[in-house]
Amino acid sequence: MENVLFAFALTLGAGLATAVGGVVAVLGGAESKRFLAAALGFSGGVMVYVSMIEILPKATESLTEEHSQSAAGWLTAAGFFAGIALIAIIDRLVPDAVNPHEVPGDRLAAHRREHALLRMGLFTAGAIALHNFPEGFATFLSGLQSPEIAIPIAIAIAIHNIPEGIAVAAPVHYATGSRKRALGYATLAGLAEPAGALIGFAVLAPFVTPTLFGLVFAAVAGIMVFISFDELLPTAERYGHHHHAVYGLVAGMAVMALSLLLLT
Repeated sequence: MENVLFAFALTLGAGLATAVGGVVAVLGGAESKRFLAAALGFSGGVMVYVSMIEILPKATESLTEEHSQSAAGWLTAAGFFAGIALIAIIDRLVPDAVNPHEVPGDRLAAHRREHALLRMGLFTAGAIALHNFPEGFATFLSGLQSPEIAIPIAIAIAIHNIPEGIAVAAPVHYATGSRKRALGYATLAGLAEPAGALIGFAVLAPFVTPTLFGLVFAAVAGIMVFISFDELLPTAERYGHHHHAVYGLVAGMAVMALSLLLLT
């Protein structure tokens, strides 16, 4: 029982780091267009780097437990593009009037631009929650099996979750002006992590296979990459300045690179 509580505490702490990102967003000037552009660019950089450097290799590693190296590579690619296809279909089903990718910003009334930003923040929260769910299950299992390995994993995930919280809270705060609402959505996205731990421990553990786990991670990587290029970066360009968006993108990649190098 003690190991279960320890593993859950690690997972909960890592998940709530999104709330820290939410605080950074609402106190760091999310009402500023320059801050918004840099924050969205930063978050895009985080998502792309983490997806390509961390999540996809984990997916392949998991798939190689039940398949050959060649088959695992094909399955990882299939899962990645399946995730992109899924989120692209969802994006196309959204009416043009509220789709920030489809409607030119210079022809959009202020209240509709804000609605598009709010939708993007909520969409990002859903994608991050989807990402955090299996991630929480994996962190929890690591805590049960090997606490000395689970602690650095949880720290790394917490660092990753801070800019994810910014990605959710910054556009919501900019669109609504509500710090409470922005923090609430950022926190809810992070709570998917302990939820994944609880549901996985109670229900899914007997049924989860390395193949399923690998495919889910590959699909999540595809979803995050699509959101970065289709939502975060175009919105950063539209509401801010080109250089702020690009510098934020590079900074997000650099922070994730340093966190992975320092914690491994």
